[in-house]
Amino acid sequence: MGGMTSSMAAKFAFFPPNPPSYKLGVDESTGKMKITDVSERDNVDILKLCTKRGNEIVAMYVKNPSASLTVLYSHGNAADLGQMYDLFTELSVHLRVNLMGYDYSGYGQSSGKPSEQNTYADIEAAYRCLEEIYGVKEEDIILYGQSVGSGPTLDLATRLPGLRAVVLHSPIMSGLRVMYPVKRTYWFDIYKNIDKIPLVNCPVLVIHGTADEVVDCSHGKQLWELCKEKYEPLWLKGGNHCNLELYPEYIRHLKKFISAIEKSHLRNGSGLGTDQSDHPRNSMDHREKSRPSTDNREKSRPSTDNREKSRPSTDKKEKSRPSTDRREKSRASTDRREKSRKSVDRPEKARISMDQPERARNSIDRSDKTCIG
Repeated sequence: MGGMTSSMAAKFAFFPPNPPSYKLGVDESTGKMKITDVSERDNVDILKLCTKRGNEIVAMYVKNPSASLTVLYSHGNAADLGQMYDLFTELSVHLRVNLMGYDYSGYGQSSGKPSEQNTYADIEAAYRCLEEIYGVKEEDIILYGQSVGSGPTLDLATRLPGLRAVVLHSPIMSGLRVMYPVKRTYWFDIYKNIDKIPLVNCPVLVIHGTADEVVDCSHGKQLWELCKEKYEPLWLKGGNHCNLELYPEYIRHLKKFISAIEKSHLRNGSGLGTDQSDHPRNSMDHREKSRPSTDNREKSRPSTDNREKSRPSTDKKEKSRPSTDRREKSRASTDRREKSRKSVDRPEKARISMDQPERARNSIDRSDKTCIG
């Protein structure tokens, strides 16, 4: 019963271009694989990747020499790499990122048949390629899911605790919810994004058109509300399911998001090549620990008052005290000066290390002030 239901859902979810929009060839001068009928670029690699479910999928990797981040893009249900090729290369340039796109099983020149479980294996193969072939680290990857691509994107995001960020472009709450206004998740549903989004720990940007007739904008808004770490969403007024890239706001907002994510890289300290990226608040902890030195300085003051109170009343002892008092006061003032220098130096250094993180954090936390329109 479950297999029959999943097969029916797949028929509604997947529409691979038929025939595929491209073919694979070999560049005679380099021996490298290439996609036909597109403008060839030296910075694009075409690969075939094996999935754990036995399929062989086609992927493309766009290199940008100035990039610090890499986008892993899962496209929509009615496109393949031939149609996405130009967009992928343009996004790499405008966003200054490396970008990997891939075709699902049964799409383009990828073998197998499209299914929910196959797409999970497909994105895992692409992610593994980024790690093993290109040396990309988990914390430098942004997952981007468009429409049905939001399914494999969120499924992988829940299993990558160190992931940098997620972009959801016209996402679905679940496969069944696209067709029917159900209020609960059924066992036979596919791409249960509404249940997975609360498990994602990194910043999430949601982009959706308000006039989307395929996946209603309410899907994007509901998913955004359930995010743990929200970034300012983009609701494109009048945008439909297939034209959001044509809006100037689309690329502007993505650039702003990428910039905020790059700044969060500095906040986490991973740009310094240390373990501070896992403990971004360490610098604050040091400042907290340095405060007792200031408290000790405050506590040292009563000792002077006590000395005044304990001074003998005899004239002889009063006359013999000045030289001793001056020496004691000189030592105390020196001690206090040394202590105050240490207590000031530490907080100042800690404060400097905190200023940049606070500014970077604000760039992401602005989304908390955003209201859903």
